Amino acid sequence: MNNLIRKYNIPGPRYTSYPTVPYWEETNFSIGQWQQSFIRSFEESNDRDGISLYIHLPFCESLCTFCACHKRITKQHSVEQPYIEAVLEEWKMYVDLLGKKPVIRELHLGGGTPTFFSPDNLKFLLEKIFSNAAVVNHHEYSFEGHPNNTTVAHLSTLYKLGFRRVSFGVQDYDPKVQRTINRIQPFENVEAVTLAARHIGYESISHDLIFGLPFQTWRSMSETIEKTKSLKPDRIAFYSYAHVPWIKGVGQRGFDENDLPTPELKRKLYEKGKELLSTLGYIEIGMDHFALPTDSLYQSMQQKTIHRNFMGYSSSSTQLMIGLGMSAISDSWYAFAQNEKSTELYIKRVRQGKLPVVRGHILNKEDLVVRRHILNVMCFLETSWKDEKMYLPEMADIIYRLQEMQKDQLVLLEDKHLKVTEKGRTFVRNVAMAFDLRMIRNKPESRIFSMTI
Repeated sequence: MNNLIRKYNIPGPRYTSYPTVPYWEETNFSIGQWQQSFIRSFEESNDRDGISLYIHLPFCESLCTFCACHKRITKQHSVEQPYIEAVLEEWKMYVDLLGKKPVIRELHLGGGTPTFFSPDNLKFLLEKIFSNAAVVNHHEYSFEGHPNNTTVAHLSTLYKLGFRRVSFGVQDYDPKVQRTINRIQPFENVEAVTLAARHIGYESISHDLIFGLPFQTWRSMSETIEKTKSLKPDRIAFYSYAHVPWIKGVGQRGFDENDLPTPELKRKLYEKGKELLSTLGYIEIGMDHFALPTDSLYQSMQQKTIHRNFMGYSSSSTQLMIGLGMSAISDSWYAFAQNEKSTELYIKRVRQGKLPVVRGHILNKEDLVVRRHILNVMCFLETSWKDEKMYLPEMADIIYRLQEMQKDQLVLLEDKHLKVTEKGRTFVRNVAMAFDLRMIRNKPESRIFSMTI
């Protein structure tokens, strides 16, 4: 396996979308086109499937130097109210566009640190959101909680509003690693908030672990996983640290790159980490994710209802996702739209009565077919082009690019069908890249993606 990892560990997208953001055709995009696409998708799917809603809450009290998210560092909680008012005004613009209340099937609070906001302010925000929406019985509401500042009041407030899933960022319990990434949180803090969430009634608790962090060793990683085992979260996200300082600037230059694990050690962290999670009863879901058989994510994989978008993997699938807040990305299936990345500019545009969208992409017919293939690979580990609607003129070239992977027993190609083997799970991003026509036609001159493993 080490030889294969050396062979296929190259820069590549994580495929939360297709086309990936660097390949959006922004010059051919307009807010008017986005609005038309948005309304079309809503009319096609709202009553049947409902919509997904992502709310980006960007504030953090301190900078974690491993983080590649769009955030604003401040200890001034006076920023909460003006930001909430802007998010609610943006939501109203979308509801007014639709002409009727949307049905919210999926809702996620991400960041930043959503639990930077007080429980009362989160309650105010969500009650206002729900006042302009219909809510289905079988919904999935989730949020990201920081173990150091998520209180019982946060958990109880959100639970009463319908939230049943929470994700806690753990990363690594080793004190040296924590100091280096500026994320000091003892196991006791994670234990307390996990047990509190379980006591309140949360049905799915997730822990995020990262391998490849500075000063990480297999000993520290294995101890982190063993401690995680004692809390038995329903899901575990086991991410590769994406070192992209050329994109994220000073935040990811808080340590020397020589402090990062060697490629050989990182491979060991990944392979042995997966093995240990498997022995603990976790089943691998798509890419980077593991779940107990009792969790809805595993069940959705079995039922082939699992979906992947800018929020990651989801156990429910909607055609339309609205992203609210600075930097948030919306997805109508036919188009993508991203908001202002500056908090001040985001609020300013909304106060001017304008949608804060600053760039996007309108998918053409080829994009839609490629998107479906990549989504199938990332979610179901297989795809097919037996149906002429799934056929691409470049299919012979795609198959040619997959030949080496077939020789290495990573995929099976047979009768217009591709299946990723168990051995090939590690390389699912590489398989998806074979279909990425936009990237293949416009190979980047400089590195823009993290390594695939």
